[in-house]
Amino acid sequence: MAHGEVLEFEEYVRTRQDALLRSARRLVPDPIDAQDLLQTALVRTYGRWDGISDKRLADAYLRRVMINTRTEWWRARKLEEVPTEALPDASVDDSTEQHADRALLMDILKVLAPKQRSVVVLRHWEQMSTEETAAALGMSAGTVKSTLHRALARLREELESRGFEGRAFVPGKAGKERERCAA
Repeated sequence: MAHGEVLEFEEYVRTRQDALLRSARRLVPDPIDAQDLLQTALVRTYGRWDGISDKRLADAYLRRVMINTRTEWWRARKLEEVPTEALPDASVDDSTEQHADRALLMDILKVLAPKQRSVVVLRHWEQMSTEETAAALGMSAGTVKSTLHRALARLREELESRGFEGRAFVPGKAGKERERCAA
């Protein structure tokens, strides 16, 4: 890689680091794992940086690398954990409703398969369109829609099992817009 491209990559990382870490944090529940995920994705992207002809698409490329890496990690995990009927309560240090809602959402996202989680994160947190999500994940728009539908239904089931029958959360929205009361 030429010296100019190295400097260009370093500048890209400096300017986009916070946004990319937020994306990684939404893909994996643990903050340390999110940092590892981003670091791994950056290393993999660095080796291919000169192959990205349109640098405006670097975020989409890096998100795809993060999703692929997270999927690889999920597939390679050791299945020492034993699934249980009851999930542990999420502990929240900050007592504000927004932090509690965020902790709950991050906790219930763990019930989704990696593909479903990727679709939910890209559509609702990254606020990508159906077509953008399909392109980022390498699937058709119809598959994105059906996967999102199934994922949201699964999240609703999980919320109901935890006693949140009257509330429907919409990821990525703030304040009162986040929840709506069931009629």
